[in-house]
Amino acid sequence: MPDYQKMYFLLFNAITDALTQLQAHDTGPAALILQKAQADTEEMYMEADE
Repeated sequence: MPDYQKMYFLLFNAITDALTQLQAHDTGPAALILQKAQADTEEMYMEADE
């Protein structure tokens, strides 16, 4: 079963970091942070299904 709490915290922290970057007008790093979080949580979800 996927660890939704761990996935939530990973996404929440990534969103917080991305918002900080956006407030500094650094859109590139913000996008990379969100893309990595998306990939990481997807991997966590897929691995939990095995």
